[in-house]
Amino acid sequence: MNERAIRSLAPYRRSLIPLPESASVVDARIGDHGPALLTLEDGSVFPGVSWGAPIASGGDLVMNTSQSGYQEICTDPSYAGQVVLMTYPLIGNYGRLIADDQSTRPWLRGLVVAHATAAISDDAAQLAALLRAHNVPAIAGVETRSLARRLRETGAQRARISAPWESDFEAAVAATNLITPWESEDFVAQVSPTRVETYGDANEPLVVVVDFGLKSNIVRALRSRGLRVRVHPHNTSSHDLLDGGPVGVVLSPGPGDPARLTGPVALAREIIATGRPLLGICLGHQIVARAAGAETKRLAFGHHGANHPVRDLPSGRVYVTAQNHEVEVVGGTLPIDSGFEVSQINLNDGSVEGLRHRELPIETVQYHPEASPGPQDSFYLFERFAEAMRARRAA
Repeated sequence: MNERAIRSLAPYRRSLIPLPESASVVDARIGDHGPALLTLEDGSVFPGVSWGAPIASGGDLVMNTSQSGYQEICTDPSYAGQVVLMTYPLIGNYGRLIADDQSTRPWLRGLVVAHATAAISDDAAQLAALLRAHNVPAIAGVETRSLARRLRETGAQRARISAPWESDFEAAVAATNLITPWESEDFVAQVSPTRVETYGDANEPLVVVVDFGLKSNIVRALRSRGLRVRVHPHNTSSHDLLDGGPVGVVLSPGPGDPARLTGPVALAREIIATGRPLLGICLGHQIVARAAGAETKRLAFGHHGANHPVRDLPSGRVYVTAQNHEVEVVGGTLPIDSGFEVSQINLNDGSVEGLRHRELPIETVQYHPEASPGPQDSFYLFERFAEAMRARRAA
C-alpha cells in the first residue's frame, strides 16, 4: 500500500468501529475500490469497503431479511430512492441470471452487505457488474446486525454510501441530512414507462395493468394463465385504459407514498364503478384503499423480506409472503358503506394485508403474490383473478 493510501486510512482507523480488511469482505473476483463510509442522518458512521459503483449516493435505508433473491430486489422498481441493507451475510454467491431481473435496470440508490461474494468466473454475470453498469454504489464489511437493530430502534432514516476514500465523517453526515426525504419525491413518475406495451394474442381475454413500478413476474403470472396483458403508464386516463373493453384491471406495485397519488386514486374510483375484476398489489392495494375512503400511514421501518406470515380471515389459512412496502392501510378508517372489508392481516404486527369487496370481484393485497423473490404460496390469487375475468367474459 502506498504512502497516500496509508495516510487516507488514518480517519477510518480512529473510528469506533474498525475498518474491515477488503479481502475478508469482498471477493477478489469482484474487486473493491477502497474504504468507504455508510452514514445515517442521526450521525451514526459505519466504515466499510466500496464494491459497487465508485460514487456517493443516498436515500432512505431499509432492511431486507431475504436469504436469496438479491438481483430481484436490486431490479425491483419499488426500491427506487432507497438504500437496501441485506441482513443475510452472503450476497452475490450465486451470481446473476438476467432472466430473473424484474425490470430493465436496478432502481435502488445503494446496497449494504456484510460480505460481497462471487460464485462464478463470468464477470458479466456478477451482481457487482449490474450495480457498476448503472452507477449504484455498494458497501461491504458493515456490521449489519448492529445496523438492523438500530433501524428497529429508531425507525426509518436517511443513509448515504460515500465515494471511495472519503474520510471526513462530519461532512459525510451533513451530506446525508441534505438527502430529499422519501415522502417528498415522486418515485412513481421516475419508474413508470411512457408508452403502452402489449403481450399476448388478440383472442385471449384482455387485462390492463397500470404500471406504478411493475415487476416482470406479474406479467409472467398473468400470461401463464392465458391472459393478454396491456401495460399502461401511471398517468393513463380511464378512457385510454378501458379502450378496447378489457375484462380485468391490475394496479401494480410501485415505490413511494400513495398520499401523493391523487390521479391514480381517482382512476381507481372510476375502475371500481365499472364493476370489472380488479386486483391491486402493494401500492395498488393502497391506492384502492384510499379510493374507498381509507387512510394510509407510514410504518416505522417498513416490511421487507420473504417470510412474512399473513392470515386470510375468511378461510383462516396462513400464507408466507414476500413483502416490500413502507406504508400500511389503516383498517379502522375504512368506511362501512364503501363495500370493502379487511380480508387478510399480518401476523407479526396486525397490519392490514388485504381488502375484498363484498359484492364486486375486487381484491387487493399488500404483499407480493408474484414473489420474485420469495415463496409462491399466494400464486392462487392470480388464478382467482383469471377465473373472475373468465366469468365476466362468459356473462
